[in-house]
Amino acid sequence: MTGVWDVQLTVSNIRRRKNDGCPVVQDLVRQERNAHLLAVLRPDVVRTVHGRGFARPSFVPGGIAVIPLSERQVIAKATYRKHRVAIVERGGRLMALVGIPLSVKPGTERLTVAYADGAKKELSFEVKPKSYPAQYLTIKDKRKVNPNPDDLRRIRAETGRIKAAFATWTSEGPDLAFVAPIDGPRSSSFGLRRFFNKQPRKPHSGMDIAAPTGTPVHASAAGTVIETGHYFFNGNTVFVDHGEGLVTMYCHLDTILVEVGSRVDTRSVIGTVGHTGRVTGPHLHWSVSLNDARIDPALFLPQSD
Repeated sequence: MTGVWDVQLTVSNIRRRKNDGCPVVQDLVRQERNAHLLAVLRPDVVRTVHGRGFARPSFVPGGIAVIPLSERQVIAKATYRKHRVAIVERGGRLMALVGIPLSVKPGTERLTVAYADGAKKELSFEVKPKSYPAQYLTIKDKRKVNPNPDDLRRIRAETGRIKAAFATWTSEGPDLAFVAPIDGPRSSSFGLRRFFNKQPRKPHSGMDIAAPTGTPVHASAAGTVIETGHYFFNGNTVFVDHGEGLVTMYCHLDTILVEVGSRVDTRSVIGTVGHTGRVTGPHLHWSVSLNDARIDPALFLPQSD
């Protein structure tokens, strides 16, 4: 039939047919060339997604925007709200994984893509509204709701360390085949508008999983331990860097079984469940941060989990 291209979209066929006039083939040739150039010229820019996992897109506050990138030029980096974002290869296409902060209002957001030749381009995407329910908790330790001056000095110092951990950027490509760090009922969902002793506080920025004290806590994916410590609100905590702005945090631990600089694999035991910090009972608080935005951890887990 005139005007219809019969194309077998395989790498070998693309290479063999690269000089014919089929527009589909020519577009794929450009994609393959760009991916090859990135691998050779800027191996720190793009990494192939490992394993079976991939983040599920959710264009809402606290979600993930998955943005296909043009592959007609060599990409140097992509940034969103002044934070560098991960660029991964999935199914032969380059994708930007953008964490959307809970504080973002519905509307148009922009991703800035910088190319190796110095050119820049803005890609827009729409953030949809999402309403998160409220949660009211009673905390017996009143200082965990209204800290005294000494507590506030400690909290300010700890906040700097926490911010530095979440802002970590390393060029190692992330393994997106996440697993839940423990089994158990999810006692508090991500994004809940929280009230402690009837006083409003920041929304819940992670997933709470209930389990008995002493239950082993596993790394949700391979990475490097970048921070540990005992924090006023978070209790005993471990931060793991998974590469390209993807960081996980494990809070309220009873024991910490890793040190800063330790390399962990998926399901490595990093500590045990406890009830340290501001808690109402033993559980794990698990946070996932992408380009310094706390996002819903469930988006990295298989939907059956």
